[in-house]
Amino acid sequence: MELAVIKTGGKQYVVSPGAMVTIEKIGRGINTVPLKKGDTITFDEVLMTDDGKTATVGTPMLEGKTVTGTVQIVGRAKKIDVVKYKAKSRYLKRRGHRQPEIKVKIDSISK
Repeated sequence: MELAVIKTGGKQYVVSPGAMVTIEKIGRGINTVPLKKGDTITFDEVLMTDDGKTATVGTPMLEGKTVTGTVQIVGRAKKIDVVKYKAKSRYLKRRGHRQPEIKVKIDSISK
């Protein structure tokens, strides 16, 4: 079974061809990459690959290795409720947050 560990958005993901991965929005501020369904993404920051026989670990990245995937869904995650409460003082604040997310189907891991 072929595996790779990629880094994107400050997080690391273990991926394999055909797997669906949910990642956060790519880029920040003016560097945000506008993506839509069907777009192809190339992840250049590959930390490790494993083909079932040999594992290759980068220091810290592997040169020349890439992982490609296709965007399946662009949307937002489930709502997270943020509640601030202080007893006996009539203080209650409720807020919600929905994090942007992208579901990517991994197509291939370069050799």
